[in-house]
This record gives sequence, structure tokens and C-alpha cells, in this order.
Amino acid sequence: MPPDRDSKIGISDSALGGAQPINGLRHPPGAGTSGWFIWGGSEFSTASDFFKPLHIHHLQERCNAVLPYLALPPGWRFLIAPDYEDVWYDSSLY
Repeated sequence: MPPDRDSKIGISDSALGGAQPINGLRHPPGAGTSGWFIWGGSEFSTASDFFKPLHIHHLQERCNAVLPYLALPPGWRFLIAPDYEDVWYDSSLY
């Protein structure tokens, strides 16, 4: 279920800055959004400004390691780091 290149994700500054591991989870898509939320590091924040909107087509330059995972359908998560990959379904997301 690949998202449209012009849809948006929510991404943290830590992911854009290269923090490891990179975490991603996908909720059902909405108007103009892909449903993806991506953050770097082990800390997840509920602060209203933790995730910034970013069009998917900008990920090629900003955080291209996540691109292979974006076709996962809603309800899926991933965690990647150098020499590590985990992908699983989380029914609480969908």
C-alpha cells in the first residue's frame, strides 16, 4: 500500500538528524497524509511539536533509509539500525 509521493508523514527532528534506531508506525491514511510517523532514537514524545509534517518526496534527501518500508499497510511498524531490522504488525494502530 505505497503512499502517494505528495502525501505527508510526521517525522521527528531526531530522525532527520540521523539518530538511531529509526522507528516507524503507520495509522490509516487521512486527507493528504500517509499515516506514517517516524522518529529516531529510543525516546518517543507526546509533545505536540515532536512530529513535523514532511512530504514523502523529500525523504530521498532527508531520510532515505525508511523508503523501503513505506509500502507497508496501516497497522505495521518497523525499527531499523545498522545491521538490524524488525518489521511487525501492531493491531492497536489499525
